[in-house]
Amino acid sequence: MKSLGKSPFSTARLKRIRQSPNFRSGTFQNIHPTSMNRDGGSTLKTMFDFLMTQRPADLKPAQKIQGKQINLQTVSDTTPALIWFGHSSYLIKYLGQNILVDPVLSGHAAPVSAAVKAFPGTDLYTVDDLPPIDVLVLTHDHYDHIDFETVVKLKDKTKLTVCPLGVGEHLEYWGFSPDKFVELDWWEARQLSPSLNITSTPARHFSGRGLMRNRTLWTSYSLELDGFRVFIGGDSGYDDQFKKIGEKFKSFDLALLECGQYGENWPFIHMFPEQTAQAAKDLNAKTLWPVHWGKFVLSTHSWTEPIERLLLKASAVQQPVTTPRIGEVLKLGEDLPKSTWWRSV
Repeated sequence: MKSLGKSPFSTARLKRIRQSPNFRSGTFQNIHPTSMNRDGGSTLKTMFDFLMTQRPADLKPAQKIQGKQINLQTVSDTTPALIWFGHSSYLIKYLGQNILVDPVLSGHAAPVSAAVKAFPGTDLYTVDDLPPIDVLVLTHDHYDHIDFETVVKLKDKTKLTVCPLGVGEHLEYWGFSPDKFVELDWWEARQLSPSLNITSTPARHFSGRGLMRNRTLWTSYSLELDGFRVFIGGDSGYDDQFKKIGEKFKSFDLALLECGQYGENWPFIHMFPEQTAQAAKDLNAKTLWPVHWGKFVLSTHSWTEPIERLLLKASAVQQPVTTPRIGEVLKLGEDLPKSTWWRSV
């Protein structure tokens, strides 16, 4: 099935992968030893518990989510403007440049359309609604971050794709020309334009679209837009790398961090909401934008539990948070959205 992608096998790519300090014993590794399961657990037990856990009544929204539909082509971008499409997909516009992150716009986050369906009302935008994309940024190859249908439609609409080391194999398999994408290892940087620089930074996660795991890298990014700095978190469990990234870059105007799809049986590869708030503090983020929630069910918690737990912890540690609706424009340097829109759904 084409949507599964392809594990890296080309000679040049494999050579570079094997030279990476993050590739050991045949797979990419996290900086700290990271189990997919709770201490003493097994993958089989984790799967069994996931299937047998009783779901809360509010696992999904009771009503259609009301987002905002705007003309993405005409959004003012004299300061960085960001628009969330739900989960971990968002558009960044600045000085005529359009940067798209982890787009999943097909209505599902799985290799088949019948699985992991988006909540009603969250699919407000399609590829046709997007402006031409200068930079497509991909954090890792999981289906809820790289959607085959969306990415293939973007191929001829995108000037350059930035992705983790090894993910280029998927892109080539899907028809992308090798000169149209850049693969980065952790701490590699690329100047994309006079006003745009991106650095790949460590994350604590895993990769894989089939049975083979960790053949491609997973990453977060520091995105510098002139005097603004945005942290693109991707997916990550909590560890000391957030602190080290914060020390290196001093501060971030905005950190987009995962907040949702966590579970007691996989505590090392996704953050709990309280850890998300702490990670933002570690990054020296002026404002935290919690993402990775509000569109898909990938765990067993209530759909609003992540954001409510996050807000409690953020208040306790005095971490500013912004909470835009899907489709709402956030502009750095201006008042940021802080509504509790999910409480009226």
